[in-house]
Amino acid sequence: MTAQQDAGTPRRRSDAERNAVAVLEAARELFAEVGVDAPMRSIAARAGVGVGTVYRRFPQRSDLIIAVFRRELEATAADAERLGDELPPPEALRAWTRSLAGFVAAKQGFGSALHSGDTAYAALPEQFLGLLAEPVQRILDRGASEGSLRPGLRAEDLIVALSHLIDPERPDEVASETSMIRALVDGLAVLPRRRASMAP
Repeated sequence: MTAQQDAGTPRRRSDAERNAVAVLEAARELFAEVGVDAPMRSIAARAGVGVGTVYRRFPQRSDLIIAVFRRELEATAADAERLGDELPPPEALRAWTRSLAGFVAAKQGFGSALHSGDTAYAALPEQFLGLLAEPVQRILDRGASEGSLRPGLRAEDLIVALSHLIDPERPDEVASETSMIRALVDGLAVLPRRRASMAP
């Protein structure tokens, strides 16, 4: 390989990575709008790339669906990590419900794939709890040790409960003062007077 060819390699890799991100974002949007059967040409057009670029990176539609699902799931888990580091546990949970709502809303677009019986998607439901439970459990454990959250809470139970309460058609409802989600999350907190009575 010549020096000129070698110098071009990082740029090609950078361009390829940008294209992949654009495809994933375009696919996420279209999956949410019309479902996972959105035409590959429509995804390519929204991403600003040729359809061949999509197929080179994601040869099968299932490859693209899984990649989008994982990307959104990992972002939701990363939000739990970040918020758990930045905010007191009760506030971190309240803030994280917005991130979870966004994922649940996007997840509706995956419905036909997740329930299709295709073995390519068999691991996705388990990954949902597998990736989210650990960072959420850290928030719960920290809150329990500080006395700001009730002890003995399981992240898996909370995530499932929140997922059922979120309206995928109105994910912003989690910010509402009257929402059931807010009532659930607030119910996990230990009131200051009770917290004081728990002190030795």
